[in-house]
Amino acid sequence: MQAIPFLVGCPACLRNFLNLFCELTCSPNQSLFINVTSVLKVNSSLTVDAIDYYVADAFGEGLFESCKDVKFGTMNTRAMQFIGAGAQNFKEWFAFIGKRASPSMPGSPYAIGFPSTMSESSGMKHMNVSAYSCGDTSLGCSCGDCPSAPVCSSTATPVFHRKNSCSVRVGSLKVKCVDFALCILYIIIASAFLGWSLFHRKSQKSPSSGTKTMPNIMDGSSLHSATRQKDESLPMQMLEDAPQIRSRIQLSVVQGYMSNFYRKYGKWVARNPTLVLISSLATVLLLCLGLIRFKVETRPEKLWVGPGSRASQEKEFFDTHLAPFYRIEQIIIATVPDTEHGKPPSILNDNNVKLLFGIQKKIDGIRANYSGSSISLSDICLKPLDSDCATQSVLQYFQMNPENFDNYGGVEHLEYCFEHYSSADSCRSAFKAPLDPSTALGGYSGNNYSEASAFLITYPVNNAINKEGNESGRAVAWEKAFIQLAKTELLTMVQSQNLTLAFSSESSIEEELKRESTADVITILISYLVMFAYISLTLGDRPNLSTFYVSSKVLLGLSGVVLVMLSVLGSVGFFSAIGVKSTLIIMEVIPFLVLAVGVDNMCILVHAVKRQSVELPLEGRISNALVEVGPSITLASLSEVLAFAVGSFIPMPACRVFSMFAALAVLLDFLLQVTAFVALIEFDFLRTEDKRVDCFPCIKNSGYAGSDKGITQRNPGLLARYMKEIHAPVLSIWGVKIVVISIFVGFTLASIALCTRIEAGLEQKIVLPKDSYLQGYFNNISEHLRIGAPVYFVVKNYNYSSDSRQTNQLCSISQCDSNSLLNEIAKASLIPESSYIAKPAASWLDDYLVWISPEAFGCCRKFTNGSYCPPDDQAPCCASNGGSCGLNGVCKDCTTCFLHSDLHGGRPSTTQFKEKLPWFLSALPSADCAKGGHGAYTSSVELKGYENGVIQASSFRTYHTPLNKQVDYINSMRAAQELSSRVSDSLKIEVFPYSVFYMFFEQYLNIWRTALINLAIAIGAVFIVCLIITCSLWTSAIILLVLAMIVVDLMGVMAILNIQLNAISVVNLVMSVGIAVEFCVHLTHAFLVSSGDKDQRMKEALSTMGASVLSGITLTKLVGVLVLCFSRTEVFVVYYFKMYLALVLLGFLHGLVFLPVVLSLLGPSSRCVFIEQQDNQPSTSSRS
Repeated sequence: MQAIPFLVGCPACLRNFLNLFCELTCSPNQSLFINVTSVLKVNSSLTVDAIDYYVADAFGEGLFESCKDVKFGTMNTRAMQFIGAGAQNFKEWFAFIGKRASPSMPGSPYAIGFPSTMSESSGMKHMNVSAYSCGDTSLGCSCGDCPSAPVCSSTATPVFHRKNSCSVRVGSLKVKCVDFALCILYIIIASAFLGWSLFHRKSQKSPSSGTKTMPNIMDGSSLHSATRQKDESLPMQMLEDAPQIRSRIQLSVVQGYMSNFYRKYGKWVARNPTLVLISSLATVLLLCLGLIRFKVETRPEKLWVGPGSRASQEKEFFDTHLAPFYRIEQIIIATVPDTEHGKPPSILNDNNVKLLFGIQKKIDGIRANYSGSSISLSDICLKPLDSDCATQSVLQYFQMNPENFDNYGGVEHLEYCFEHYSSADSCRSAFKAPLDPSTALGGYSGNNYSEASAFLITYPVNNAINKEGNESGRAVAWEKAFIQLAKTELLTMVQSQNLTLAFSSESSIEEELKRESTADVITILISYLVMFAYISLTLGDRPNLSTFYVSSKVLLGLSGVVLVMLSVLGSVGFFSAIGVKSTLIIMEVIPFLVLAVGVDNMCILVHAVKRQSVELPLEGRISNALVEVGPSITLASLSEVLAFAVGSFIPMPACRVFSMFAALAVLLDFLLQVTAFVALIEFDFLRTEDKRVDCFPCIKNSGYAGSDKGITQRNPGLLARYMKEIHAPVLSIWGVKIVVISIFVGFTLASIALCTRIEAGLEQKIVLPKDSYLQGYFNNISEHLRIGAPVYFVVKNYNYSSDSRQTNQLCSISQCDSNSLLNEIAKASLIPESSYIAKPAASWLDDYLVWISPEAFGCCRKFTNGSYCPPDDQAPCCASNGGSCGLNGVCKDCTTCFLHSDLHGGRPSTTQFKEKLPWFLSALPSADCAKGGHGAYTSSVELKGYENGVIQASSFRTYHTPLNKQVDYINSMRAAQELSSRVSDSLKIEVFPYSVFYMFFEQYLNIWRTALINLAIAIGAVFIVCLIITCSLWTSAIILLVLAMIVVDLMGVMAILNIQLNAISVVNLVMSVGIAVEFCVHLTHAFLVSSGDKDQRMKEALSTMGASVLSGITLTKLVGVLVLCFSRTEVFVVYYFKMYLALVLLGFLHGLVFLPVVLSLLGPSSRCVFIEQQDNQPSTSSRS
C-alpha cells in the first residue's frame, strides 16, 4: 500500500505492480509458481518464513520498464529510488522487494526469492501474465513518467542554443572561420598598402608643386602670427606686431570663437587671479557640503542589479507572492590532497564524523544577542515538517544524535544510507525527510559517495522580504557570531585533524565589502603623494642647485593635486546631496582616475606658458598659452566627460553611478584647471619673477640671478630633443612607415579575433579582499560541490477551473499534455549538458492530483463529519507515543475523499480542487502517504485569492547541474529562459524561471550588445565633438580610426590577460575612448596648424607636442595607474591596474607612433598659409 502513491501517476506501472502481488496472494494458479521454502513456528502455529516466487523474465522486464522513469516530484527524483532503492533492472528491484526486513525497514516481512530458473522435475511454472507498457494508450502515462512512449518519442527534444564556433581545416590545422577570414583580410590589406606605398613613393620623386593653400572651409575667423622662428621653443607664438610676410592659421568658426574666447579669457584671468581663485574654490567647496549626506552602498543586489531589470522584477514577484529563498549558512570540511598522488583521500572515517558532531555541538551552542534577546540556530532555521532544523549534513543519517553513531554502526551506516536514503527509516533525517547524499558530500565522481573528500554542512535559515526588519536582524546577528566561531574555534578543531575549513554566511559578502571599503585608504594616500612628487618635478625646470629654490614648482604641483581632490569631493558631494549613494569602486578608483586624467592638462598648460616668449608680459603669455592649447584641452576634456557619461547608460547600478561620479569629477577638474589653476600659474610665475622661494613665498632670494632668456622659459628638455632628433626622423623613413602600419593593422585584426575568446562574467572572489575568508570558500565550492542551485519555474495566474485546460498543460501525470510545462522540464533534464537542468521538477500539481486520486486510498481521506482524516500512521489515527496503529482506531470509519465517479475524466471539479487544496498543503507526508504537501510545497502555492478559480502564483522546483564557471551560470540562466519562453509561447501561459543567482547574471546575457552600443555612442560622440570643433571630416575620421583601433586592441589585451567582459570592463572600455582622445587630439591639432609638407608637419607636431604628450599625458597616467597594483582587492588590480596600464601603453603607441605615420601619409591639409601683406593693409590681428 505504501508504494501505491508513488505509482498512481502512471496507471500502467501501477497495474503491473499490483498484478505482481495480486498473483502472489490471490491467483488460483498460485501453487504453480510459488514454492514455500521455509516455515516458522509461532505460538504453536506454522507461518511462512520464506518462499520462491517464479516470475517470468518477460513480465519482470515489462514491469521494470513501465516503472523505471516514474517520477517522485517531492524529492526531484525517480520513484524507483524509494520503491526499489535505485534499482537498475528488474532483478535488483525484485531483490529489494523480497529482502526480509523489520517492519520499520523497507522490504518484506518474509523472504521472497525470485529464481529465474527451475528444474524440470519441480513441476513449477513462471508467472507470466501480460505486462502493460507505459506507452499503452488505454493506460497512458505522461511523457515525464514514460519518455519512451510513442507519443513522447515523436515529440521533438527541446533545443538549447549553444555557441558552436565555425571552423575550417587548413592542412592538419583546424582554424576558426573568424581567424581564417581575418588572415585573408590582413593579406589583402598588407598587399594593397604595399602596392600603394610603392606607387606613392615613385610619384613623390617627381618635382613637387610646393605647399598649397587650403581654402577656408567655413567662414570663420583667422588667427595671425609672425613668421615662425626656427627655435622650437616658439611653436605657436602670437605676436601683436606683424612683419611683411605673415603666416595665417585658417580656423573653423568654432575654433575661431574658442581662440578669441581663450585670448580674452586668459587676459581676464591674469588680471583677476584672486577673484577667479576664490570664486572657483567657493563653488567646489559648496558642492562638498553634500558630503554630510555621504553614504556607501554595500548590498550586492543594490550594486550589481538594475532596479528595472527583468530578473529583479521576477525576484520581487517570487518573494512577494511565494516566499523569499532561504538564507544559506555553509561549512565545507575537506581533506588535504595527497602529496604523492595529488588526489584528496576520502573523508569518511569515524574520527571525522565525530569531529563533525563536535562542530555541530559548538554551532548549536551559539547564542547571539539581538535587541537584548538571545538568538540560537533553532530560533531562525528553516523547519519544514516539525521542530527540527532542515540542516543538510551527513549527521542527519544519525538523526543529528551522537549516541546513534555507535548504535547504528558508524561509517558503515553512512555508506548504507547513501544507497538507501530514500527507503530506510533509520536513514531518515531528524526533520523527517530523506536527505540526498549529494547535498551533504562533495569531491566524489558519479555516485561514488564513499570516495567523497568533503563534508558539506548547510543551514537553511528563514528569510524575510524586509531586509531591515527584526527577522533579518536576528539572522544577521547569529551569522556574525557563526563567522566569528568559525574563524576561531572551528578552524582550530578542523586543522588539528589535518583537514581544511571553508565557511560562509548569507551576509558574508556584504560584510566583506564593508571591510574592503577602507582597505586601500593608505594606497590612495600614497598615490596622491607620488603624483604630487611627479607633477612637482615635471612642472619645474631642470634641476639646478643655484636656482632650485625659486624655479621649482612644488607649491604649484601641490595646488594642482589639491584641485584634483576637490573635484572628486565636489562630485561625491553633489551626488550625495541628491541622495545617490557612493560605492566601493567610486571611493577607490575615481581618485586615481581623475588624478591620472587631470594632471596631464596641468602639465600641458604650464609647458605652454613656458614656451611663450619672455618678451611678452605675463598676461600675454598666459593668454597665448590658452589660445595654443585651450581648444585641444577642451576637446579632450569634453570627449572624456561625454565618454564617461555614456557609461551611465550601463544598467548595473555600481557602474552607472561610477560613470556619473567620474563624468562630473572630470568636468569639475577641467573647470578648475582653466580657472583656479590658471590663476595659480599667474601667482607662481609672479613669485618666480620676483625671485621668491617656492613653498615660502614670503622669503625673497636676493642673491638669485635669472638667465638672459628669463627664468620662466626653459631650454628644450631631454624628451623634446629626443622627439625632434630621433623619434620624428625615424618615423619619417618610408621603410619604418610600412613596418608600423603593418604591425598596428596586424595587431588590430588579431585583436578582433581575440575578442571572440573573451568570456562574460565577473568572478565573485575578485571583488573581495585578497585576505578574505570567502576566497577559500569560493575555491572549495568550485572544487567540491556536486549539485547545482535550485531553479523554480513560476507560473502566473494558473486557471484550475474545470472549464480551463491549463491543468493538463502544466501537469506531467496520466492524461496530461505531452508538451506540458512539467513534461518539457523532464525532457530538458535528459540533456543536462545543454539545458543545465539536472532533474525533473518537483510538482505540487502532480502530487496533488495523485493525492486526491481514489487509487491513493491512504492519502486524501475524510471523517464521517467531512473533516480531514490523516493517514493511518499519523495522529490521531496512530498514537503519538508510538502506540498501535490500525483499523480499529478513531480513523476506522475514514473514507477516501472521492470515488472515481466523483471526478471528471480523472480531474477534480473547480469546487473539489478549491476545497481540497488547503488539505493537501497541510498534509504531512508519511510512509502510508508520501504525497503530503506540507513542508515540500508549503511555499509553492499562493492561496491568496485562489477561491475564484485562479492561483496567482505557483512554482515548480528543480535543480541546475553543478555550475563551476561564470559561463556556466550565464548559460544555465539563458537555457532556463529559453525553455520558459518556449513553453509560454506554446501554452499561452506566463511562465518564468527564478534562481537566486539570476539577478546577478542577467546583465551578461546581452553584455556584448550593451558593450558595442555604448562604445558606438561614445566613439560617435567624440567624433561629433571633433567634427564640430575642427570642422574637418577627414581629421575627425582619422581620430575616429585611431580611437577604434585603441579600443579593439584593448579588448585583445583583455583576451590575452583573461579579463572577463562585464559591466566594469564595459565602463572601462567606454572610458578608454575619452582617455585615448588625449593621446590623439593634441598631436593632431599641432599637425593641423603646422606648415610644410606632411612629413615636415609630422616632425614639427612631434617636436612641439610629442614631449608634452609623453611627459604630460603618458607618464602622468602611468604614475597614477601604477599605484593600483598595490591594491588589496583583486578587482582593482585586474580591471583598473591592468586595463588602464594597457590603455596607457596602447594610447602612447598609437598616439606617438601610429598616428604620426598615418598623418604623414593621409593627414589633412595644413591650415597654416603664408601671405604677403602690403604696407598699407591693416593687420587683421586687430580684430581679435
